[in-house]
Amino acid sequence: MSTPAPRPSTDTHAKALAINLEACYYGTFAEIGAGQEVARWFLSVGAASGTVAQAISAYDKTVSDDTYGAGTRYVSRERLVAMLDREYRLLLDRLAEARGAHTRFFVFADTVATRNYQGTNEQHGWLGFRFQAEPEGQPNQIVLHINLGDSTAQLQQQAIGTLGVNLIYASLRQRSSRAMFLAGLFDDLSRERIEIDVLEVTGPVFAGEDSRLWCLELLRAGMCRALVFDSSVQVVEPATPLRKRPLIVQRTLRGHPGPSAAEAIQAARQKFLAEGIPSDREPLAVLDVTTPSLEGAAASDNAELLALVEQLAPLGTVVVTDYAEGYEVLNYLRRYTAAPIRVILWLSMILQNMEERVYVSLPGAVLESFGRLLYTDVTIFVAPMRRETLVAALGRLPESLLPESRDHDLLTLGDFLPKSPLDHLVRYLRAAGRVVPLEETQTGA
Repeated sequence: MSTPAPRPSTDTHAKALAINLEACYYGTFAEIGAGQEVARWFLSVGAASGTVAQAISAYDKTVSDDTYGAGTRYVSRERLVAMLDREYRLLLDRLAEARGAHTRFFVFADTVATRNYQGTNEQHGWLGFRFQAEPEGQPNQIVLHINLGDSTAQLQQQAIGTLGVNLIYASLRQRSSRAMFLAGLFDDLSRERIEIDVLEVTGPVFAGEDSRLWCLELLRAGMCRALVFDSSVQVVEPATPLRKRPLIVQRTLRGHPGPSAAEAIQAARQKFLAEGIPSDREPLAVLDVTTPSLEGAAASDNAELLALVEQLAPLGTVVVTDYAEGYEVLNYLRRYTAAPIRVILWLSMILQNMEERVYVSLPGAVLESFGRLLYTDVTIFVAPMRRETLVAALGRLPESLLPESRDHDLLTLGDFLPKSPLDHLVRYLRAAGRVVPLEETQTGA
């Protein structure tokens, strides 16, 4: 009887030692901002002379600029790629002639900002691994953007060390399937410690792979809470489009843009600009897709979900999250901007939000849901819907909320008033300007 193959180790020490003992991979570790946590593992487990050609840290900003070039943020994809380019080129220049025929060269690099003393900074980083799958082969590359969740810089450094070793081990030994790679990448980690919200793969061993599908799979696997797609439908660091921007957030109907989405966004933009709030940046349209609300093939198939994102991208930046509640999405966006947020809800959505049974998990039910949704500088714009579309979205027409006169087809927020005591809350929110009808959207739905 054949002996079953041993399961891959999940232990960081064992992974680093296994790579060192293999002695066919040889390369450079270049780390900025969080110590040399990844190199430390390979240097401390033993047999490092077979793996480590050099370990460096251009920590000082002037030294870093002189080494990798000025003009980029120190914690950025551009700086990471500059590190990988320079160190890989130097590695080949110095060692390819002597040992290139039997060595698979690699460079690991990271540039990270861990928690400052006050805890007021953005705690994130970029990691990259460039490697040859065969001696003298063309390089392959994996790039990650991470958010750090631990409460101290020391714990964050430890998490980076674990992730770096996992990345190297998974790239060299667990890349035969996407699921195996991602599982190995997150060994001994959790989403509470590290979120990975950008993953890019390039090179011969990843030929035919779409990095965006890898990202959607890591979202489904619980390795991040959200992904941000730019106008070219590429996954980007969230701060790139969102940082300090006023936002117009369009909630989608089960992932779909909803009726007259472009008109609703334009009407919301005009209404926001009419408020006259000083800002040196134009409001950014954001399409919010929550995976728990998806129906059909996109609910489980990443290719279908990506097709949906491609459909939405012409309307604005697309944010795909696994949050179940709207206020959780707003809390996520508040990581990156303190500017005003205006949320477009279709009429069916606001009516659902008024139903007590929707929020049985919240102690404060409807009152708490609106309080959380409007906690910061948030206003809800309610877009109208035609009667037929509203019925299709709700499964019924809430007759108990309709006023006496309801013979028109385009229904707006003003056509509905909930029963007491919820009617007092709705009147207050409208009088306070926190819930506003988008009646300019006349093509509606």
